[in-house]
Amino acid sequence: MPIDVHEGSQTFHLHNDVLSYVFAVREGYPLSLYFGARVPDEPEYDYLVDEEYRPSSVGVSPEREYLSLEHVRCEVPFSGAGDMRLPALEVVTATGGRVLDLTYRGHELSCGKPALRGLPATYVEDPSEAQTLVITLADDVAGVTVCALYTVFSGRGALVRSMEVENSGQATITLERAMSGCFSLEGDGFEMIQLTGSWARECSVARSALHPGIQGVYSARGHSGHQSNPFLALVGPETTELSGEAYGFSLVYSGNHALTVDVDPYHSARVLAGVNPATFSWPLAPGEKFQTPEVVAAYSDEGIGGMSRTLHTLFRSRLARGPWRDRPRPILINNWEATYFDFDEERIVEVARVAASLGVELFVLDDGWFTGRDDDRGGLGDWEVNEAKLPGGLAGLARRINELGMDFGLWVEPEMVSPGTRVWEEHPEWVLHAPGQPLRPCRHQYVLDLSNPEVVDYLYGRLERVLGSADVAYVKWDMNRSLADVYSQTTPPELQGRVWHAYALGLYDLYDRVTRRFPDVLFESCCGGGGRFDAGMLAFAPQAWTSDNTDAVERLRIQWGTSLAYPVSSMGSHVSASPNHQLFRETPLKARADVAYFGTFGYELDATRLTQGEREQVRAQVAFMKEHRALIQLGDQYRLRSPFEGDGNECAWMVVSAEKDEAIVAYYRILQQVNVGRRALRLAGLDPDARYEVREEGAPAAPGVMGLRYRRPLTGSELMRVGLDLTDESAGKLSSGRGDFLSRVFTLRRAGA
Repeated sequence: MPIDVHEGSQTFHLHNDVLSYVFAVREGYPLSLYFGARVPDEPEYDYLVDEEYRPSSVGVSPEREYLSLEHVRCEVPFSGAGDMRLPALEVVTATGGRVLDLTYRGHELSCGKPALRGLPATYVEDPSEAQTLVITLADDVAGVTVCALYTVFSGRGALVRSMEVENSGQATITLERAMSGCFSLEGDGFEMIQLTGSWARECSVARSALHPGIQGVYSARGHSGHQSNPFLALVGPETTELSGEAYGFSLVYSGNHALTVDVDPYHSARVLAGVNPATFSWPLAPGEKFQTPEVVAAYSDEGIGGMSRTLHTLFRSRLARGPWRDRPRPILINNWEATYFDFDEERIVEVARVAASLGVELFVLDDGWFTGRDDDRGGLGDWEVNEAKLPGGLAGLARRINELGMDFGLWVEPEMVSPGTRVWEEHPEWVLHAPGQPLRPCRHQYVLDLSNPEVVDYLYGRLERVLGSADVAYVKWDMNRSLADVYSQTTPPELQGRVWHAYALGLYDLYDRVTRRFPDVLFESCCGGGGRFDAGMLAFAPQAWTSDNTDAVERLRIQWGTSLAYPVSSMGSHVSASPNHQLFRETPLKARADVAYFGTFGYELDATRLTQGEREQVRAQVAFMKEHRALIQLGDQYRLRSPFEGDGNECAWMVVSAEKDEAIVAYYRILQQVNVGRRALRLAGLDPDARYEVREEGAPAAPGVMGLRYRRPLTGSELMRVGLDLTDESAGKLSSGRGDFLSRVFTLRRAGA
């Protein structure tokens, strides 16, 4: 089994073929001893317990004054008992104090993995896939009991942690900090990788050396945010995409988060992940419990890419749910950048008709279909069809789209409300708004209070009515502003500290009810692009709109960064018009498609304006994606050349089938270079002994077979060590291809397969 418990030494070893996680109970406190590559199981690891005296350290008792919780790396660090670093748990007790003394009371082992009440979480389909350990800690004086949950998966380099806190006393207590997990790593020589940015430039990769003190990422926006994704990684200075140790931490949560790394003066790094305590205060009455979100910790000794692939496979197969989990995604066209708000039914059908003739499978009607919505200043909240635009209603339009051989999809933004709508006028108390404070708009809209169950019920009823009124196969669920003026007008003053997290719970409840009611609908989450691209959302919507920025060059960086934590199948990626509507850059249609292939793939343009030549290109692109989307979206991704390194002029990645008999490689060069000589790209993930036929898509005719790149099949070893030749013979060896915004896609197939 993946968890060994040595009762005599009170040592716990969680392990699989990839990793080991070891902790032991000493003086009643669970102490972290090791997290890393798999090590043999031993009955004790006492030599790893740090009991060396250090000046100014507070001991655990008069008898053990030299044992300080500040230096022994607690599994569940708590406040007030000598650990001077940020705790995982802070409680205001019935006396008003913040001093805790949580000690070990017992443990339970079980096969499988339990669900978390009210929260998205990873899961197993068979109990043999994982084992779960629950450690119980308690402080009888404070009236606090904690269950620390650990799950280790068989065959995956991933460990999952969360925490349940119970008021086991006789008076109300208040949680001021309740983090999901604490991970202690020996040594401060790591570098931290985070995904930062803003609207239209999400998931920029930032890598920096750790320094003494606290560093990390957080959100206080009411959603995970464009600015700091709820993910960070710790890697060695020598770690690359393909080699070295990497630890990744991803919080399965969509609200305000905090992931911090605290480096102490003695070279220990403490990682904490959970709900942001800056916007959290949760009273617990006697007998009440609070469950934290879970945090996934991934370990790999095969570089950053190995860590990413661990997260990819876990999120794709054991976080996402429903019939679309394992299904290649439909190729769609969205009308937003084609029409914006200016459309009627005939205009929509005209765009759909052309798209259908090119092989597109799904038409998505974006913003502007409901009453009062001719621009972004009104209409949100009532969700009634504008029959002036759509005289046949959604049902009539969906029927016409279906008659073209396409499925029909719809955009919604249920969490928001516009002034002047019926719900605004009838239920002003449903809007987040602090009494006496000004209303603070963003995009001319305000936020409905999802911490209020009545609001969740109302929105469920509206969505059920809308989605049940027509044959809707896909829903794009948007959110176009952050939360401010956060005060629930229906919540007592003493419970206002719950509102931020309760909003997230209300969102999950709404998503859960809607997706259960419409289980065959493909949901895509969106938040002004990637503002809520997090693991929590993937449990309900297996894909997310990666960014409102659809420029092919910018998308190289955005999709590369997003892929550090999230699989290709989760990334909404579309071919848009040129010049691009965000940057006004002109790029070839081929380059736009070659980037968009590595995601869910679709089009965000006016198909009626395509020239005949462009239509033929689109038809070929759609055919290529249909042939290869299962491999692209469900294969193993290897990142080869980073747009964040060097001059950022090149980017390359590839996907490989599980059997290693197929692969697709993409290479991108942004600006033309001259006199550079031969260029080669080393591949990864192939069978070194297999031989592969290599073809370049769209290459000029070669002897024998269109796009044949080499005269003989190449071994995987050649392709990974010597590299794929990028020299374009038709353009001459000095240029390695012609023109700016060059993109090249190669298909590899095992010879004889």
